[in-house]
Amino acid sequence: TSLTHLGLDKNNIGVEGAKHIADALQKNTSLTLLSLWKSNIGDDGAKQITDALQKNTSLTSLYLGSNNIGDDGAVQAQY
Repeated sequence: TSLTHLGLDKNNIGVEGAKHIADALQKNTSLTLLSLWKSNIGDDGAKQITDALQKNTSLTSLYLGSNNIGDDGAVQAQY
């Protein structure tokens, strides 16, 4: 009855899509795995998701490979 795994790989959601996912993550309490591999979220999208994870306590696995995330996005994701 609750979504626990979400795979949006290769969907080219970009920064705007990452923002919507980040908004949902702030409220979600059941999702444990999120895969956004090769979704073109870039540094800004990574920052949006990182900020959302400060409030989300259920997500335990996150896949962000091949997303054009550079140093700025990676530094943000470290905290």
